[in-house]
Amino acid sequence: MKLQENYKKLIIELICFLYALLFVYAAASKLVDFERFQVQLAQSPVLSIYAEWISYFVIGFELIISGMLLFSATRIIGLYFAFVLMSMFTSYIFIVLHYSSFIPCSCGGILEKMSWKTHLIFNSLFVMMAAVAIIILKNKRQDDFSITKNSSKIWTLLACAIMATTAVVILFLSSEQAIHHKNPFVRRYPKKAIELYKTIDLRWNSYYFAGYEKNILYLANYTDPLHLLSIDSDGKQKRIKLYLDYRNQSFKSIKIVVQDGWFYLFDGTLPRIYRGNTKDWKLTAELKRTPKFSLAQPMDSVTIAFRNNTGNDRANVIGIFSAEKDTVLYSQNLLTRQIDGIFDTDGILLYNQNRKQIHYIYYYRNEFITADRNGELMRRSNTIDTNKQAKIKVAYLKNNTERQMAAPPLKVNSISAVRNNLLFINSKVPGRFEDEKFWKKSSVVDVYNLDNNSYVLSFYVQEIPNQKIQNIFVTDDHLYVTAGTNLMVFNLGYLLKSEMKRESELKTDR
Repeated sequence: MKLQENYKKLIIELICFLYALLFVYAAASKLVDFERFQVQLAQSPVLSIYAEWISYFVIGFELIISGMLLFSATRIIGLYFAFVLMSMFTSYIFIVLHYSSFIPCSCGGILEKMSWKTHLIFNSLFVMMAAVAIIILKNKRQDDFSITKNSSKIWTLLACAIMATTAVVILFLSSEQAIHHKNPFVRRYPKKAIELYKTIDLRWNSYYFAGYEKNILYLANYTDPLHLLSIDSDGKQKRIKLYLDYRNQSFKSIKIVVQDGWFYLFDGTLPRIYRGNTKDWKLTAELKRTPKFSLAQPMDSVTIAFRNNTGNDRANVIGIFSAEKDTVLYSQNLLTRQIDGIFDTDGILLYNQNRKQIHYIYYYRNEFITADRNGELMRRSNTIDTNKQAKIKVAYLKNNTERQMAAPPLKVNSISAVRNNLLFINSKVPGRFEDEKFWKKSSVVDVYNLDNNSYVLSFYVQEIPNQKIQNIFVTDDHLYVTAGTNLMVFNLGYLLKSEMKRESELKTDR
């Protein structure tokens, strides 16, 4: 009998020692690189928005449990806590493996070397060990370990496991809801959101994206505006000469756009808009009586969305120009003034061809606008950063007839692209729990779903040394990035492809 008691005591001591060793080691590993631990928690698909308080809770709870297991007076409570905490860890891994959209890594030390499935088995064994130790401790005065005699203890353990699992499920569901719809500026970087397919040397750093048609990408050149470079899906390049019948015209700021079998030459300083057919690449028609513009995007062959500063007090305003009807319709309330109406409303104008919508992304605040093709506001949306107010200072010169920036502004959003229901925005503001080392050598792109007005994910674009990214362009399958003299082609990963509605789906919705 005494020998049996010694065996039971040895089993309990061994289990408590293993738990204490595991928790102390795990807590120490997290404390040694606490910032990295928080970053990893922030990338968890289960706990993202709770990363800050959970990081402290887990470490503290692990150390408290380890201490409780060392003393006989608190050992049984410590074992129950250990059982609950390890049940939560096990539930977390199970959810990550079977229900999350991607699998991160948030383990420390030697545990980081385990695969997630191995870690699930490892945690399950420790859950069972805690259960065995609890039952042995509760049966110190009896030798019957049958299920019948211990049913109450088993039900108690089962209830604890259910509560632990329920807590993790609630955290998962609430975190997923918040990360996409009420994001507290915690970015999510799933693995393989994009993968580099190839890099093409363009030889010049003055290329920009003109359009994409029939699996052919078109690039225009600021320094050689009457030539295009086409690149097909196999990477074959072709130089295209544009023929202009208006050679006597003196251009100042040319932009080329290719869309729906047409190509356009814009110069907002004149202002002039010319149109030609991509069959012969000849600019044969001028859209007469074009209003002056600083930004413009064609919506169809005779209708242009544009921005100029003819609003109140010379503020920026969005307008729709119809060459067919010879009309200009201004949407005076689309852009909202915060400071001066010019610098504070500066941004990027995009036209979503598949959805027939206008998008405007502000540079200096966390907002973008969606309007229909008539310029009517559909919704105002926010990016996940917290800069609601433009942080700029404006100096008024020459009796208020000229304005300029009085100090370097905080730029929130930069280059952007839209494809179907997804909006891609290059952000300039680091989020919470982010490694600033990556920001020094990478550009971050945030992706938003225009259908449900939600944040989807973020990804890094690794920059080539001394060559910052200049433009981005997105198709159904690829992300194109110009950086210096290079064109980088990325394959879109599963998460982005599954989130993106294809053109056929959009037509069905309409």
